[in-house]
Amino acid sequence: MGLLVKNRSRLTEVQPYWYPITLFLLVASALYVYHIFTGFTPDRVAIAIEALQFNIYWYGLIITGGIALGSYVVVRLAHEQARRVLKEEVPPNMRSRPVDRLDLPEEIVEVLADNDVKRMGDLLLYLGFGADGLPLNSEGRDVVRQTLAVQSGIDARWLENPRWAQWNPYHVWNGLIWCLIFAVIGARLYHVLTPSPSMAEVGITSPADYFRNPLQLINLRRGGLGIYGGIAGGALGLLIYAYRTRISWLGWADLAVVGVALGQFVGRWGNFINQELYGRPSSAPWAVWIEPAYRLDGYEQFTRFHPAFLYESLWNLLAFVILLTLVRRFHARLFRGDVMAAYLILYAVGRTLLETVRLDSRQLELGAVQLPVATLVSIVIALGMASWIYVRHQRAGNGR
Repeated sequence: MGLLVKNRSRLTEVQPYWYPITLFLLVASALYVYHIFTGFTPDRVAIAIEALQFNIYWYGLIITGGIALGSYVVVRLAHEQARRVLKEEVPPNMRSRPVDRLDLPEEIVEVLADNDVKRMGDLLLYLGFGADGLPLNSEGRDVVRQTLAVQSGIDARWLENPRWAQWNPYHVWNGLIWCLIFAVIGARLYHVLTPSPSMAEVGITSPADYFRNPLQLINLRRGGLGIYGGIAGGALGLLIYAYRTRISWLGWADLAVVGVALGQFVGRWGNFINQELYGRPSSAPWAVWIEPAYRLDGYEQFTRFHPAFLYESLWNLLAFVILLTLVRRFHARLFRGDVMAAYLILYAVGRTLLETVRLDSRQLELGAVQLPVATLVSIVIALGMASWIYVRHQRAGNGR
């Protein structure tokens, strides 16, 4: 099984997810440099299945790849967290006991050996994950529990409901569908309530226009997914899943946002292929070339623009590195929810900066001042999350 791996989770070791991240960064960088010098942008269609008259687009492939890679990182982090809790609970001498010295049936010993489960620590860890952990049927797991129960020093809680059980990495894949469904709903709802100015070309200038033509509510082919709505919807999906499975919502949110930041870093390159999410006209050496068909109304005479997608992608990569460091190195100093709050602050700051160059943003009139809706939302979120972190830690400090 993919999760039954050797315990080599030292912080100094290069984690396997860095290889695809580095490869993607190198390929994307090479493609963008080539684009700068030639103006070449790959066609939106990655695979055309003529027999079915069906196209597979690069945007979808890139988004899917970003979600998968981000989820894999969360799987690894959950596994590390489970081992961390196990080390807090189970003494070293118990964790290091060889499994082959237990009075287990030979076929079970062989299965465990094939999956590199050679120490009691590994056995207790994966047994705590239930059916997702050990590649044994329920009868086999019962035999393991009964055998462990008579060992000296074994705590009954380790066999029935261990603290590390809630960090079962399979929660990532089981809960992902909940998060994705609600994320799409939330993202669409956010856009419907704050439609971008470019939607005017299809007759959408306000939320009311969507309800006058209900079919436009589900017409995702014209775009219209707001990231803040997606974040809120994904959080709601995680909350529902956490409630159903009785796991810590805040604890898993801290891990999930690391994957979200990475997924955003990858996913924004889909906007490059689609020639969208660009900013004001620019003559900077790194400015992106936009073909006439994809230029916004009023900017047809310009050819190069600020690569807003690139700015956001790189900001999300920085956020990913920061969040990953917090989770792996500073977890002991943080409260549950701190990393989630840090992600929201980082994204809000980046989005506020991005809005200074974006063209297609919904504006809010505050007296004589016009402010992008996303900027206002970002300021509220950043201040709210920063205050939440400060108050929690301040109260904890005063209580010491």
